[in-house]
Amino acid sequence: MTERVTGTPGRRTLLGAAVLGTAALGLTGTAAQAAERGRGGSASGHGSLRDLPVPTVIGHRGASGYRPEHTLGSYQLALDLGAHIVEQDLVPTKDGHLVCRHENDITGTTDVADHPEFAGRRTTKTIDGVSYTGWFTEDFTLAELKTLRATERIPGNRPDNTLYDGRWTVPTFEEVLRWADKEGRKRGKPVWLYVETKHPTYFRSLGLGLEEPLARLLRRYGRDRRTSPLILQSFEPGSIQRLARLVDTPRVVLLSGPTSRPWDFVEAGDPRTVADLIKPAGLKWIASYAQGIGPTLDLIIPKDASGRLTRPTTLVKDAHARGLRLHPYTLRNENSFLPADFRRGTDPNAYGDVFGAYAAYFATGIDGIFTDHPDTALLAAADFNGR
Repeated sequence: MTERVTGTPGRRTLLGAAVLGTAALGLTGTAAQAAERGRGGSASGHGSLRDLPVPTVIGHRGASGYRPEHTLGSYQLALDLGAHIVEQDLVPTKDGHLVCRHENDITGTTDVADHPEFAGRRTTKTIDGVSYTGWFTEDFTLAELKTLRATERIPGNRPDNTLYDGRWTVPTFEEVLRWADKEGRKRGKPVWLYVETKHPTYFRSLGLGLEEPLARLLRRYGRDRRTSPLILQSFEPGSIQRLARLVDTPRVVLLSGPTSRPWDFVEAGDPRTVADLIKPAGLKWIASYAQGIGPTLDLIIPKDASGRLTRPTTLVKDAHARGLRLHPYTLRNENSFLPADFRRGTDPNAYGDVFGAYAAYFATGIDGIFTDHPDTALLAAADFNGR
């Protein structure tokens, strides 16, 4: 691995300083608890959540720090780098196929703008209360979508990734399931997937509900059981509840900022916010149908006005008390994505002291983390566990 940090101390020095710094954040009492809950995964062939290492390293949209996100190339690299789980986000096509894109707006993640035959498909839509102008998966059949090629979503931050623009198509989720089964046979252990339903209320309003076709695929590929090596996730609790009625696959509720409301709550007139859901009563409610939560990192350790970390909240302790795992999102290597404490130099796209950031978050006792750079996270996890 090449670290693009210049003029800074060595990685071990930085990590050691960061661990010392966590004491000032009030983290010392939880580090041992996280290590106690487990360090290694099982190769026994089943997918129990108990088999996942702690901290679990989740390849966010694959290895999206190195390849265009949600491509088979990104997924393969995440697995090759050692990610414990590889993530997919699902949206539908016009003819009901589930494909892997972070958003249904494919303007910035494909070369659709270069296809004159689709110029007339450009439109403006309101999705979960936000207006977008571009091209959308639900306006394309799968055959049409397969004529497009994937591109880097944030080329300004990751210009090296543009080398791979045009190399891969948009994968269907069924293609990913086949890939995971093939890789699992090759490696002699299951390949874990982490699957998100995107904008489920919006798509259901179009007659393109996500949960039923997803459940059919999970049953077809034997990933519909409590011990299946797959985790379902959504920002809409109602989607997770619907999936709980369809399959026994493990489930996680994603949580964004404290003042936000899940869109299905907005549509149903439910006044609860994320701040309500992370209270003991809200966590107890989530635990009645899910096995974990995926909070934004700021719900674990808030930042002050300057972007520096403050003291951890009680969310880790409160969630664990109700038997919930925590897989917060998302840690990236670049300065622009890091807390101000861990930025190094003035280049926003250079790598900062991400090892220090991992040490701070791991010490809170979280069970895992979403990352664009799985190799970096694995080194940080090994250091945290004393290997």
